[in-house]
Amino acid sequence: MPLRAWQRRALTKYLTAKPRDFLAVATPGAGKTTFGLRIAAELLADRTVEAVTVVAPTEHLKHQWAQAAQRVGIALDSNFSNTTGATSSDFDGVVLTYAQVAAHPARHRVRTENRRTLVILDEVHHAGDAKSWGDAIREAFDDAARRLALTGTPFRSDDSPIPFVTYEPEPGGGARSKADHTYGYADALADGVVRPVVFMAYSGQASWRTSAGEEYTARLGEPLSAEQTARAWRTALDSHGDWIPAVLRAAHTRLIQLRASGVHDAGGLVIATDQTVAREYAELLSEISGTPVTLVLSDDPGSSKRIAAFSDSEDMWMVAVRMVSEGVDVPRLSVGVYATSAATPLYFAQAIGRFVRSRRPGETASVFLPSVPVLLDLASQLEAERDHVLGKPHRDSGLDDAALIEANKTEDEDGEDEPAFQSLHADAELDQVIFDGSSFGTATYAGSEEESDYLGLPGLLDADQVRELLSRRQAEQLTKRAAAPATNPRDGAPEGRGAAAALQSLRKELNSLVALHHHRTGKAHGMVHRELRERLGGPPTAMATAEQLTERIQALREWR
Repeated sequence: MPLRAWQRRALTKYLTAKPRDFLAVATPGAGKTTFGLRIAAELLADRTVEAVTVVAPTEHLKHQWAQAAQRVGIALDSNFSNTTGATSSDFDGVVLTYAQVAAHPARHRVRTENRRTLVILDEVHHAGDAKSWGDAIREAFDDAARRLALTGTPFRSDDSPIPFVTYEPEPGGGARSKADHTYGYADALADGVVRPVVFMAYSGQASWRTSAGEEYTARLGEPLSAEQTARAWRTALDSHGDWIPAVLRAAHTRLIQLRASGVHDAGGLVIATDQTVAREYAELLSEISGTPVTLVLSDDPGSSKRIAAFSDSEDMWMVAVRMVSEGVDVPRLSVGVYATSAATPLYFAQAIGRFVRSRRPGETASVFLPSVPVLLDLASQLEAERDHVLGKPHRDSGLDDAALIEANKTEDEDGEDEPAFQSLHADAELDQVIFDGSSFGTATYAGSEEESDYLGLPGLLDADQVRELLSRRQAEQLTKRAAAPATNPRDGAPEGRGAAAALQSLRKELNSLVALHHHRTGKAHGMVHRELRERLGGPPTAMATAEQLTERIQALREWR
């Protein structure tokens, strides 16, 4: 297969030095798999090694590696079983998961000792996910003839050292990982290897009620405590509120625009927090788009086939939890909705990596996300190169997954699975557009003409054209605002504010009655909403008309 410039440089460096260990860091979408397989082909051809073992994070990626290897004439068994412990001599090697190695490291050590083996550790930071995993990787592959570590995100959010990675001391303590070859997002963007990513950050007012009955309202993205930020964020992501449907509509509008402007097969991906909300988002998107939505759940054995089918089709939307956050290759993904509360730099980088793969010059990607400070900071630093740093003083600050989990902990003494607060309402505003570390635009209500100006950006633009067009849009927006200072940026929404306020009030009343019904019967909120729809018909709450909401409220008042 033809190599890109960075792959040729890295290959030359590798073949010249002939190292036992080599760490190649390349931004998602740059072609790490192609590079790894070229190294394998070279070492097999000159008999430096007799076999290849690839270790990948997931079952889906195992099969993806085997398919890619087959295209270059290397036969890898991705169905290798620890129980059997052997494979056909027709294969040049096997593909395993990190969990598979950790389950039986001694067996893989014997395999590695018996034949001169090249071990390719894909997304090697996973080897530090648990102490047992790291120990198992060291035990299994300590005697490998060659080890090639690959990653698009060479850092972790903790102090777990990554096996076979070199760490160099830093002034003041700690140690930093050292890559043998690095190809960052900024370099790949300049070379046209990856797409420019435009972030659409949405804010809005969020309201919730605590378990003590107190109601709070805060603007998503404003300086808040960790607990308030977590609850405003979670309220925005509530499928029964207004924020997520508004953002999904905007994302769908953007996807349609991309398809109309030359990217006819552009696809969209929503990354959800858990399986329950993933199903609800898929239902919302199906209503919004009028098309079937592919739902990918990590514990479903058919997920890999669904991802592959979506990749090969021209379907519009896929909703997933974490299964497609890393490594999965769906090059036509052009629009993303980051609808999860995961906040670590590692997870964010892996998720955004699903949208950056370039197929032809000019394609851009758009990612919609909550206007939360930690996410805005990560979006503005997309081009920053990171290493894995051991030592707490060097850890990136900001809200992390642990803080979110702590803030959202259940506090019920009787053990009921009920959150410590109840989401009431959140509206959506396009807060800002982030590109190349810069912010463009000023807050505008979802559904306004000003929002449409940004959603309607042409689909085929290079990085300089994106920057120029965003600057022009912002200048036009500010000029228009200056000419009519009394104009409410929310004006121009498809519904009048009176109608919107009435819908918000009805949704709030319905959600309150659902909460009361939950306390009386123990039924989960989502189940109550579903029963109402089954009895009365109509779309999800966020898309229901005032008449449908009134009917559900009346029905719920009569339930016992």
